[in-house]
Amino acid sequence: MQTVDLDQIYTEYSGKVMGYIRARVHSSADAEDLHSEVFEKILRKIEGFDPSKASLNTWIFTITRNTVIDHFRRTKPTEELDENLSDNIELDEDLLNSEALGELAAALRKLPQQLMDIIVLRYYDGKPLTEIAELMNLSYGAVKLRHQNAVLMLRQALTE
Repeated sequence: MQTVDLDQIYTEYSGKVMGYIRARVHSSADAEDLHSEVFEKILRKIEGFDPSKASLNTWIFTITRNTVIDHFRRTKPTEELDENLSDNIELDEDLLNSEALGELAAALRKLPQQLMDIIVLRYYDGKPLTEIAELMNLSYGAVKLRHQNAVLMLRQALTE
């Protein structure tokens, strides 16, 4: 890929990558370091990117997710995640667009990792639930239910 393409990739994905990281990492300094680390990895590995295996979006998300996982393995956080799940709810996509980003990031941190991943893929990356199900190797019904639960948990966290 050319330098122009790398600039375009950074411009298009920088905010999404940082949003994903900030939703999981409490420290702004750590988030900035991880953000830089992700784009360094993209720069080093871009020649090996194969669009026949995955979309650029999926490839970047995978690098980002693995970088965050590696960070937590190194730092071994002791915070426990809330595992409360609820039954059926009405989906409210406007909820995710109407709250301040800081409040939303704090609410996302309260979700279990898998639910955070579903929300990030759905709203930050704009993926349909069917594609999320394929990416996460889950059934569409399981992803739909977990998505509904995640939205409910976010709504509850944002109203507290």
